Amino acid sequence: MAAEQAKVDPMHQFTIEPMFGTDHWSIAGYNIAFTNSALWMAITVVALLVFVAGGNKRQLVPGRWQMAVESLTGFIDNLLAANVGPAGKKYVPYIFSLFSFILFANLLGLMPLALIPGLHPFTPTSHFTATGVLAILSFSIVLIVGFWRHGFHFFSLFVPHGTPIWLLWLIPFIELISFLVRPFSLALRLFVAMMAGHVLLEVLSSFVIDSSNSGLLWGTVVGIPSFILMVAISALELLVAGIQAYVFALLTSLYLNDAENLH
Repeated sequence: MAAEQAKVDPMHQFTIEPMFGTDHWSIAGYNIAFTNSALWMAITVVALLVFVAGGNKRQLVPGRWQMAVESLTGFIDNLLAANVGPAGKKYVPYIFSLFSFILFANLLGLMPLALIPGLHPFTPTSHFTATGVLAILSFSIVLIVGFWRHGFHFFSLFVPHGTPIWLLWLIPFIELISFLVRPFSLALRLFVAMMAGHVLLEVLSSFVIDSSNSGLLWGTVVGIPSFILMVAISALELLVAGIQAYVFALLTSLYLNDAENLH
């Protein structure tokens, strides 16, 4: 009898499921179940708080942990100084929190083993709802800062300096559309990058399992190369996790620069 083929659904890993018997919890008819996505976001926040608290010792000769936190803070400070200027100093806490949360969520979701037995890693940033909320939050801050500092003069952002008079009917409309698309593109970029990597790893894992079940020949010809490729892509995903957190923080700082300096 032929070996039974493994059934691997690459999309099952993104399923949001209620936990701890909260399936039917609701307020005013809206379901408020505590899901695996919410759980891993909470784990991410706790991990981030532990990381920051552990490095907040203010020792004259800093240890490795303190150096890691100070280096990350300095990195964000330099990022804002380069893209926003002196006014960017006040945004360091927000951009630091944003960058660190995305980075920790991405990395925790790549763990091959569960922190708690039976509780498999979940990547909240692989869902457009999570990345969308982060993008809307950043976009809202940009709007608030822009109108707070410049009032209705903020609308001049949609009329680039040097725009010919005969194009004033078109350029502002194009600039407005481009501006409104920013939160969508910001959220979509992170969501797609994380989702695609996880799907690819799941597909390769199915190749390894199925080829191993099909015998020595297929296990050697297909399984071993697939496993090696999985290891390589896992390493690449670690890099992507950091790059996507950086890109999200960088673009947010650039949008804040528009609100602050109205270029």
